[in-house]
Amino acid sequence: MDSAPRDTPDDPNPLHRLSLDALRRRTSMKWRTYPEDVLPLWVAEMDVPLAAPVARAITDAVALGDTGYPAGTAYARALADFARTRWGWDGLAVERMAIVPDVMLGIVEMLKLITGPGDPVVVNCPVYPPFYQFVTHMDRRVVEAPLGADLRIDFAALEEAFRYAVAGGGRAAYLLCSPHNPTGAVHSAEELTAVAALADRYGVRVVADEIHAPVVAHDAAFVPYLSVPGAENGLALMSASKAWNLAGLKAALAVAGPAAADDLARLPEEVSHGPSHLGIIAHTAALRDGRDWLDALRTGIDDNRRLLAGLLAERLPRVRYRPAAGTYLAWLDCRPLGLGDDPAAAFLARGRVALSPGTSFGTGGAGHVRLNLATSPGLLTEAVRRMAAAVA
Repeated sequence: MDSAPRDTPDDPNPLHRLSLDALRRRTSMKWRTYPEDVLPLWVAEMDVPLAAPVARAITDAVALGDTGYPAGTAYARALADFARTRWGWDGLAVERMAIVPDVMLGIVEMLKLITGPGDPVVVNCPVYPPFYQFVTHMDRRVVEAPLGADLRIDFAALEEAFRYAVAGGGRAAYLLCSPHNPTGAVHSAEELTAVAALADRYGVRVVADEIHAPVVAHDAAFVPYLSVPGAENGLALMSASKAWNLAGLKAALAVAGPAAADDLARLPEEVSHGPSHLGIIAHTAALRDGRDWLDALRTGIDDNRRLLAGLLAERLPRVRYRPAAGTYLAWLDCRPLGLGDDPAAAFLARGRVALSPGTSFGTGGAGHVRLNLATSPGLLTEAVRRMAAAVA
């Protein structure tokens, strides 16, 4: 396998710029969880260098010794401008945003504002595993509303889950993953409007996790949940974390619809102490100055979706894969391979490729794996080669 650097100035694709040797020098979770003979395509870290504007902002802050406590609204203003220019949405008011440590901890704080201990939280499974972990840890009950066969929201199942959630007369919330992780579905304006109407009918409050919002295919359009009619009492969490590979630089924003502003105002002041000042600087720079880098990344992800589809058709034709418009994650149905509920275990043991096991994503995940597309075409090709060899 070619591990030579691809740091060529005429190639803007950040997925082409790091060699395997360089990546293995990283000390983050993706590259240190497994032995060196394993190709890690599991956790949502990207194999990219830091966007130059972000790197400059961080190094400038370090050179200045600007490593104190965060202050100001620069992050919120950068997100509002990004939303206006990228999504055509003028509804992001700085006064209805609050800084939180990261998206999942922000979700916890939003759920604390609108539900109580023991209350139900509806999720569309299969879904991001921390939805289960964080919700149950904060003493709420997960109610599943499985996705449809098309891997999109099944509104009959969602209504049944809402009906069940409010049957006892208590408060209920719906934790919406948008775009959806792991399937990559980008919800349409019509779908989100239907969600808002259904939530209003049953008195369910919506909290939208929109961390993957900037990472959509060039021919797709992300629609913020709070921008659709009827979503005025919703809450959303946004961050530059996934799109610019900033998971280690903690910072996110909680956003309230106009009718949820009073809820957000009740957020305890100490929650704002959690984000990193350097994280806020990095996220602000990404949203404000890292848009060309993001567009080059999106092109690379589009290319990798097509590459993966072709590789699977050639080497693992029984694996079912629907290239999706959102995220840099691929949801692979491996049930025809006969590897049981956890095919990721077989791919790791026999092929030395680490993938996320579908069983951790809840109902509907058995027999599936999640693969991280945000790597070089060479590593992606080698991973599929190993996966094919594992079942030969």
